[in-house]
Parts: sequence; C-alpha cells; structure tokens
Amino acid sequence: MDSFRPMNDAVSSAGPGQRLRNAVRTTHPKQAVCAAAVVGILAAADGRPARELLMAAAAVLVVQLSLGISNDLCDQQHDYRAQTPGKPIAGGQVPAASAGYWMIVLVLLAVPLSAYNGVESAIALLATLPIGWIHNRWLHRTAFSFVGWTLTFALIPAFLSYGTWSGSGSDQAPTWAVTGAAAAVGFCVHFVTTLGDLVADNKSGARTLPLRIALRIGAPRLLLVTIVITAAAVAGLVVAGLTVGLRQ
Repeated sequence: MDSFRPMNDAVSSAGPGQRLRNAVRTTHPKQAVCAAAVVGILAAADGRPARELLMAAAAVLVVQLSLGISNDLCDQQHDYRAQTPGKPIAGGQVPAASAGYWMIVLVLLAVPLSAYNGVESAIALLATLPIGWIHNRWLHRTAFSFVGWTLTFALIPAFLSYGTWSGSGSDQAPTWAVTGAAAAVGFCVHFVTTLGDLVADNKSGARTLPLRIALRIGAPRLLLVTIVITAAAVAGLVVAGLTVGLRQ
C-alpha cells in the first residue's frame, strides 16, 4: 500500500487566487449550494418571509460546506491512492491542517445561524453534523453509505417545520409522511450523487451500496433504476406535502 505523501510544493507555488479556489473546492460547493437552494425554495413554498428563508438557507449552506471539508479530510488517503481528480487536500494544494481549521470555523458559524431558526429547528439541523461526520469517517465507503444521506434528509422537514425567526421556534412537528418521504429522497439522492464516481470509488477500494449494485447489474441498469426510484420518491414527497402538509 502506498504511503500518503501529498504534493506540498503545490501549496507554496500557487497564487492567492488559486489557493482560494482550491480551498473552496474542498467544501463541495455545488452540493452545498444546491441543498441550501432547495431548503430556501421549500421555506418559500411554506409561506415564510424572505428573512426566514434566507436564514434557513444560510444555515444549511454553512453546515453542508463544513461537511464537504470533512468528507475530503476523511478521504484524503483514498483519494491520493486513486489519484482522484479535483481533490485539493489529497493533491497537496490545501494543507489538511488548514482545511480542518476552516471546517471548525464553519461549524462554529453554523450554531448561531441555526439558532436563529429556533431551538428545535437548530437541534434538527445541527444533528446532521455528527451524522455527517460518522458517515464520512466510517460509513460512506461501505454498504451502509446510504445511512447518512437518509437520516440527514429525514431531519430537513423538522428543521423547516420548527423554524421561525430569531429563535422563537414552533411547537408543530413535521408529519411522519413527509419525514418518511424526505428520507426516501435522501436515499435516492445518494445514488444520484454517487453514479459519477463509481469508477473512482472502485479504484480506491470503496464498496458503497450503489457500487455494489452496479457491479452486479451494471452501471447502465443502475442509472435507469436510480431515475425511476428517484422520480417516485420525489413524487411521494410532493404528494405527502400537498395532502397532509409539512406539519401535523
């Protein structure tokens, strides 16, 4: 097994702009922005005023950015061995210590941003942090790779349902139908986000649930199955939201 020796010379040779871009890439910004946008849209659909939906989206954004760094920190040795492209920590463009520092800063920033949405809402969102850490450290390269995604999405309805401005909170719990449908969407989104990494995951020794299935039925069939179950899960979430509502 190769030892982990990132190319530290790349850090010193890069200019300030490139170092900033490399640092941003460690946060998985596309995924974080998409998650924040979806939460903002759902908050708007629930009739929230602009300041509430913006604060909800900002809290989710910061949490997701921190978890993006956590993912790359936990995977740096695997990414180095597999020569996975677009991984600045594994490639030595971003020192692990620096990435860890900014991850902690984002976590600390997530606490007040979450609290502005209400105590119960903050608990629901901040609970996704340890779930994400456990997922990144132990689960996401195994057959249990779906667990973190499923639990995280299951908590989003609680975050939205309890959320109000300035920490006043709400006593209305999300419905079980919406929570279950959101969990199903999270399960499917895990497959969607993993499909493009199947080759790299296989090369690095990962055995995620999507990869295990792809090795049995083939990637094209897995893509088709993923499209079908994702559409069904999203439709189920929409139906649950329209028929029984977000809250009890």
